[in-house]
Amino acid sequence: MRSVASTTVLLFLPICQALSWTATPFSPASYPLAVRSPYLSAWLPQGGGTALNQAWPQFWDGDTLGWAGYVNVDGVSYNFLGDPDVPNTDAAKAVQKSAEFTSTQTTFVLTAGPVDLTVTFLSPVEPSDLLNQSLPWSYLALSAAPSDGNSHSVQVYTDISAEWVFGDDSQTVNWTTLASDVVTHQVQLESQDVFNEVNDRIQQGSAYYSTLNSAGVTYQTGQDIVVRAQFINHSTLSNTQDTNFRSISDDWPVFALAHDLGTISGPSDTVVYSVGHARDPAIEYLIANDALQNRSSYFWSQYSTATDAITTFLGDYDNALTRATAFDAQVSADASSISSNYAGLVALSVRQGFGAIEITVSKDSSGEYNTSDIMTFLKEISSDGNVNTIDVIYPAWPLFLYTNPVIGRDLILPLLAYQETGQYPNQWACHDMGATYPKALGHNDGNDEKMPIEESGNMLIMSLSYVQAANDKSFITSYYNLLDQWTRYLVDNTLIPGDQISTDDFAGALANQTNLAIKGIIGIKAMSVMADLVGNSADAANYSSIASSYVTQWQGFATSSDGLHLTLAYNNDSTWGLSYNMYADKLLKTNLIPSSVYEMQTAWYSTVDEEYGVPLDTRHTYTKSDWQSLTAAFMTNTTVRDMLIDAVQSYAADGLNSVPLSDWYWANNGVVQGFQARPVVGGHLALVSREMFHVV
Repeated sequence: MRSVASTTVLLFLPICQALSWTATPFSPASYPLAVRSPYLSAWLPQGGGTALNQAWPQFWDGDTLGWAGYVNVDGVSYNFLGDPDVPNTDAAKAVQKSAEFTSTQTTFVLTAGPVDLTVTFLSPVEPSDLLNQSLPWSYLALSAAPSDGNSHSVQVYTDISAEWVFGDDSQTVNWTTLASDVVTHQVQLESQDVFNEVNDRIQQGSAYYSTLNSAGVTYQTGQDIVVRAQFINHSTLSNTQDTNFRSISDDWPVFALAHDLGTISGPSDTVVYSVGHARDPAIEYLIANDALQNRSSYFWSQYSTATDAITTFLGDYDNALTRATAFDAQVSADASSISSNYAGLVALSVRQGFGAIEITVSKDSSGEYNTSDIMTFLKEISSDGNVNTIDVIYPAWPLFLYTNPVIGRDLILPLLAYQETGQYPNQWACHDMGATYPKALGHNDGNDEKMPIEESGNMLIMSLSYVQAANDKSFITSYYNLLDQWTRYLVDNTLIPGDQISTDDFAGALANQTNLAIKGIIGIKAMSVMADLVGNSADAANYSSIASSYVTQWQGFATSSDGLHLTLAYNNDSTWGLSYNMYADKLLKTNLIPSSVYEMQTAWYSTVDEEYGVPLDTRHTYTKSDWQSLTAAFMTNTTVRDMLIDAVQSYAADGLNSVPLSDWYWANNGVVQGFQARPVVGGHLALVSREMFHVV
């Protein structure tokens, strides 16, 4: 097993190349830049190592997002962001010195002649403030400092292109610029289609690029090479607007902002920009009687215009940075108590997990926002784009359980409320809230992807873990009948599972799945605990007895004849797999599974480890990073626990991939098999969520 140090100065790559800058805690496959929602998701691809000014930022799917930056020092221009080509200019490339990421920030330091430029991308993660968390904006902050002890004249420039609106660059866009207390460029598709995506990009809403309007601020819109040349040659912009609305690729319109920092002899003031993508309404949701409800992003309940939200957001930067730094420190401390490798992996996962969700609110009959009706929606990014897929929420659950269990509750509320209406015809929990984000239209025909044991077990486990973490017994009372319905399905079907698919549907259906059966059994026990919490002693005793009986039988069916491991499927000694569903027994403290089973699995995994971890099961050599993390959380010794953690961290830092962290890769060579940017990396927090968990 290859281990990567927590701070890597020279990362040796497969082509025997080394990074020329310091990467802390390591160099990931892609750096998160502005990652706040399914439609505000900008990344810097890495592969073997790419400086901030050696490639264009990308949307999570690989589409280019034009985001350029220059700094002029004593009249000499240096490119620090993006990879623009401006003819007939002499701009040089700044030289990257370092790159660092935390849970909320990615910071680059580049040398531009005699000045060092610090470039910080801050995507706040504010789990304790749902209104702030719902804001689909992110910060870019710049500051400069002489590196030679002398004074220098410094100006900075950034722009975004219309590519931030849509991935098809043949589409026509229009734009406006408002210069008041804040200078804001707003750009949008000329022809919009509410609630519809094309290639994962929403055909609705606007992109915004803004800065506070202070002395030395100038702006300009126009053709990319014209606007950039204006700054390169003159260190300022013309305060003019191009009104020739056109397609995204027609003379590439850009939306630029510049600041004159003046002559600096020490660290400059910090220049702050915001970039965002907002729309209204955000979600189409199916309620009772087959009626449709339009839901808005929660922040609209506080701000009447985007300008109001942006003004507050920019004005709050210093406080937001303080909160983010404190959050980063807490996450780092908690994860570092397990290991430094684990701390780096967790830090890389947080923004990605939160970047898949949107917090929404409905309106009442009078058109007023109903702030007592908050629901959170999650896009199943990169796999199939479903809305609130239960078996995607489940692996992401440790992130939300750790940061704020209420967010987890608000993710399963849309599913619970929908199924409470009786419109979903099946007796088990539905797979998702809608086939295509952001249309949460349910499955009244019952023809969603069928994972009956998987999803019913997931919902029961998540429900109990929320109740235990939040001490909210009213949740059980509100949905008792539905939870009990799913439990009765599990009682009838989980001990001997039929030919069903599990969450790992890409691996195919399989009868008698050991790992699937134990999820259902733990789900039955979870219902027993919930029944007891609300005083239903008869149900509690019945379900507890059934779960205890089932787990004994399960152990007999699922243990190999040599007693060395659990099988992938009952009575098939040659098979095995990651028994990650046992994690729920430890998380909920249900104590169903004998300690000897945990000890057996711990010993077994140390014998089947590949360079980048334990394969998912014996059918393939690929693995899943989330499931390895859940498995690590119930290992009985720290050696095997750390073996699994280090394997995932080594994969994340191996220099072989260039997409936002994928959870599905080959355990033997560290190459991505599929998926990217998915929220399931929230499962990497399984160990810290278990450590801080308290049962009511």
